[in-house]
Amino acid sequence: MMDFIQDSGIWIVTGSLLLLGLVGCVLPILPGHLIILAGAIGYRLMAGAEAGILWWGWAILIGLMAVSQIFEIMSGSLGSKWFGGTKWGAIGALIGSIVGLFFMPFGLLIGPLVGAFGFEMAFAKQKSRPAVVSGVGSVVGTLAGMGFKIAVGVLMIAWFFIDVFLIG
Repeated sequence: MMDFIQDSGIWIVTGSLLLLGLVGCVLPILPGHLIILAGAIGYRLMAGAEAGILWWGWAILIGLMAVSQIFEIMSGSLGSKWFGGTKWGAIGALIGSIVGLFFMPFGLLIGPLVGAFGFEMAFAKQKSRPAVVSGVGSVVGTLAGMGFKIAVGVLMIAWFFIDVFLIG
């Protein structure tokens, strides 16, 4: 009976962290992927080494988290370039993304937009229409980055369960 209670507690804590991490992939206020990784680490610490999660499973989880974070930061810049912006618009979108992190949650969309538009106008000497298109591209890229972040969060959780139940 004690093992059942202990196992239930482990899975309640782990499941709560995994769900909170998935919510964090949608809400920019929470570091979603980091919480998912913390859930996997917590499971390993509570359940012990024999409970699963091999060393390369950790590498996959950490790699997915890193790729997602890099893509999320770069997505506004990539969107600006995709929509025909100059390198200045891409640089502005990247700087706007970083500055926007301090003004959550709206800063995540407004930062790249203002950064791309401002840099296109100030440094690339673009007229307002191409500068606006570059800014809109940065917002589209940022939204794509958020979608990618959610997909990676789901993939991390799926990998955790595959590693625990099928591989480890």
